[in-house]
Amino acid sequence: MFDPVSSTYTYLLADVNDKTAILIDPVIEWAERDKSIIRELGLTLKYAVNTHMHADHITGTGRLKSLLPGCQSAISRTSGAKADIHLNPNDRISFGRHCIRVLPTPGHTEGCVTYVCDEQGCAFTGDALLIRGCGRTDFQGGSAEVLYNSVHKRIFTLPENCRLYPAHDYNGRTMTTVAEEKAFNPRLTKSLNEFVDIMNNLNLPYPKMIDKAVPANKLCGLYEVQEEQKL
Repeated sequence: MFDPVSSTYTYLLADVNDKTAILIDPVIEWAERDKSIIRELGLTLKYAVNTHMHADHITGTGRLKSLLPGCQSAISRTSGAKADIHLNPNDRISFGRHCIRVLPTPGHTEGCVTYVCDEQGCAFTGDALLIRGCGRTDFQGGSAEVLYNSVHKRIFTLPENCRLYPAHDYNGRTMTTVAEEKAFNPRLTKSLNEFVDIMNNLNLPYPKMIDKAVPANKLCGLYEVQEEQKL
């Protein structure tokens, strides 16, 4: 599912027999849509999880918890955000007979993780690795060197045919593979020193949503609700 404002992909995974599901990187403005799709498919949302504490949109995890009682929020322990479940490296999130494995891939932010579904041969890379790109490294504890090592030592060591699904794409693409990115990613095919130089000279504008999104996402996307209740 797609948010055209932030170009965010939200991924719904489910066990078709057990009817339990997880949602990766929901967006608050689309919580009602997500609820409707989940109910239409006859699913029970077990977890709403984030790949990291986003700076370009407010997460929908908090709102989904109220819309779909029984759902729990999850994010990496190193993200600095509140959640029902704080995830550690190599933790597994189960839904029915399936599970995703938590692979730490910091660099875009300190708390970034990639969710790997080994049996299905796919991974959800958040902003660590985009299609022919990667997330910026100039805020939230980001580091170009750390990101380079995360991608090369963790994502690029997954099977070559592993399908990769990013948190964003700005050019209409939906999926790539480890082999493709190892061959064609214009930044991450460079040496470490070249990559660091590229990332340190992007001269990108200040993220327009960061001052609103980060405080909200520290509180599971419920910062706005709490502020409204104070008025």
